[in-house]
Amino acid sequence: VRVLHLKENIASLAQLLASTSHGGFPVVCRPKPDHAEVFQGTIKRLELCMLLENEHIFEPETNDESFSSSHPLSYEKITVEKLPNLSRLTMLLNRYTTDPRYQQLFINLEPYINKSAMSVQAHFSLQRTYIIFRTLGLRHLTVVDLQNRVVGVITRKDLMPLPLEQRLRLQLAPQ
Repeated sequence: VRVLHLKENIASLAQLLASTSHGGFPVVCRPKPDHAEVFQGTIKRLELCMLLENEHIFEPETNDESFSSSHPLSYEKITVEKLPNLSRLTMLLNRYTTDPRYQQLFINLEPYINKSAMSVQAHFSLQRTYIIFRTLGLRHLTVVDLQNRVVGVITRKDLMPLPLEQRLRLQLAPQ
């Protein structure tokens, strides 16, 4: 599972967006240094792309709690239906992954994540999961274990009837 952290490195984020086509990502954080990373919420690919177009919100890494966007972007600036300029985004992602400056810059995702995102337990009913997708019109759903650690993501495509039936047959077939 590809997860993001509340404080994410710009170069790593750009590399992730350039190398995957995922529509959204679970966001995790470590509540205390000796604890495991736990699910905090989700953020959509389009929102991440809009954030990366605003370099003024990038910050150098800090180890204290002062790391936070002093002027977070407004809701209207990051909630768009489609990317305004794909060639510009491709150029930005390339610059962020190749320019060493961006290895030392971070973005605070906390103001932008959906903290009320749905999640299901790893052994949740498949039928109920399908009902949740249909009822809420979801595109993806984070799967967590009993300690709220991300163990997977279910997409709408995973629940399409024919591929689901084929996968179940393969799993249930005698080895």
